[in-house]
Amino acid sequence: MKNLIRLLGLLLSIALVAAACGSDTADTATDDADAADSTDEAAGDDGEFLVDLEGRTITIAIENAYLPFNYIDAETGEPGGWDYAAIDDICSRLNCVPDYQTTDWDGMILAVSNGQFDVAADGITITEERAEIVDFSDGYINIDQRILVNTSNDEITDRASLAASDCMVAIQGGTTNEATAIDIVGEDRLTYFDEFAFVIQSVIIGDSCATIIDETAGQGYVGENADDIVLVGESLSADQLGFVFPQGSDLVEPFNMAIAAMKADGTMEALGEEYFSGAFSITYDDIE
Repeated sequence: MKNLIRLLGLLLSIALVAAACGSDTADTATDDADAADSTDEAAGDDGEFLVDLEGRTITIAIENAYLPFNYIDAETGEPGGWDYAAIDDICSRLNCVPDYQTTDWDGMILAVSNGQFDVAADGITITEERAEIVDFSDGYINIDQRILVNTSNDEITDRASLAASDCMVAIQGGTTNEATAIDIVGEDRLTYFDEFAFVIQSVIIGDSCATIIDETAGQGYVGENADDIVLVGESLSADQLGFVFPQGSDLVEPFNMAIAAMKADGTMEALGEEYFSGAFSITYDDIE
């Protein structure tokens, strides 16, 4: 990668508040006893669940490198993020125990398709292509894709000007952002990075003129780096995020019931305020 050493040196300066998608393959598991306690509390005194999975352990593929969806706190070693909060809540409604297992983004969906995990949670966009090999839950967040550029760039202001330029666009492979970028500028103009933090840093230091990013993530990056980067143009696409399951999984319907209940009782809105607003202050400096 161009200027890789420089990128590595500057990566710690990136600040990300809100989330678009590797890490090592070490496993991170939720303590079963704590999960059981939270399950009992959420179920209420009568012990009723939306669906009773009878304490079943659910393996969750998670990247632990994608703020604000998932991360490991560098100081405490504890996991956190929207995915953990949401799935813990879901299991409290379904009487299940989440077993979070760290895996790289690259290959995560295929691993779920092959039955290596029961669920994948990583801010994953629902697409027809992915749905050919996995099942999705109902969407839990609506997102738009946007163009992000350096604040000094006054030439790229929208899709048309990005397509007409001849500069390189930073992107993380295997994402819907990549597919959108290819549609706009072609694959020959893309510079690939393994982690999205490198993508943003490439734009900040000027090695790439732009990137395509989910607006939720883009707002977080801009909020902490307003002097360096800015979102431009209108939405390039409107998508939904969902959880991923092996095809035919018996967990899809229970998860959908839990998602619907969380939307109805305000839990989803509260999680959005906690993780997708200025209230979320964790940055890449704070995580492993």
